[in-house]
Amino acid sequence: MKIANIILAAGSSTRMQQTKQVLPYKDTTLLGNAVQQAEGTALLDVYVVLGANAAEIKTQINVKEEQVFINLNWKKGLGSSIAHGIVELQKLDEEYSAVLISLADQPLIDSAYLTKMVSLFSTSVSTIVATNYGERVGVPAIFDSQYYAELRELNEDFGAKEILIKHASEIVMVEPNGKEIDVDTQQDYNSIAH
Repeated sequence: MKIANIILAAGSSTRMQQTKQVLPYKDTTLLGNAVQQAEGTALLDVYVVLGANAAEIKTQINVKEEQVFINLNWKKGLGSSIAHGIVELQKLDEEYSAVLISLADQPLIDSAYLTKMVSLFSTSVSTIVATNYGERVGVPAIFDSQYYAELRELNEDFGAKEILIKHASEIVMVEPNGKEIDVDTQQDYNSIAH
């Protein structure tokens, strides 16, 4: 079983007023950390969806050219980037049994958490493994390949939310235990960059 990890990093970071994907984090950047954590997870092949500031970001991440998908419609939001990632993924000569959708701006999501998700997916009869946010579920989330057609149709800024709601009975949830923090503001960044 092989799983493609699509890391969403196409946004313009308007609330940060700087390119947050390349903000320093540990010995790398926020996006670099997301790539490192995914690469440290068995069964995952890593891909990154870029959009705003793609040229700047590309020079600062350690991935091959074919691992980067540029979403020219990034202003349409997360759903658009997910759809673009799936379309590009299906052009490759790889057969993936599932896709893990994750975000560049959740630096506390580590390889141990991703490994737990992959393990649950590979041993469960459920076709979706998603992160439990209490009132809702979200990404990181693993979707079986049977959902590719639905993921390809996304074009809103709600990401995969509607698919997760529609297929709620298929979901196994993982508790993030504080790892789910998004870096959306300078204050968020300051809280994790100590």
